[in-house]
Amino acid sequence: MLHCFRFIGLAFLVPGVVSPTLQAGFAVPAACGDLVAVLLAWAALLALRGPFERLALWAFSLWGTADILFAFYQGVIGVQIAPSALGAAFFLPTICVPLLLVTHAMLFALLLSQAPKLVIASA
Repeated sequence: MLHCFRFIGLAFLVPGVVSPTLQAGFAVPAACGDLVAVLLAWAALLALRGPFERLALWAFSLWGTADILFAFYQGVIGVQIAPSALGAAFFLPTICVPLLLVTHAMLFALLLSQAPKLVIASA
């Protein structure tokens, strides 16, 4: 459920919330990636207990983790944003991102621990 509120990443696109110096090379991919993660989170929730449950959970967690790691890369190495450029959205990388990464790690652990066992029938 936490990831269903990842749309707050769209704050990177709102003038006045972030500094005008925040590069679009960081803001646009981060905001759009979060929006896709929200849609995948909702799809995974709707797919629970259905035939595509595992596929939806894997797709959501792989995309969500890759999105966060790419935003981190863009912010630190890629376009190298200044911390002050985040403005009022400073809470996203300081509070939200660690929570999101922990929940992704927990979901990966769950998915891997419940991996279907390969059964080899003896002839």
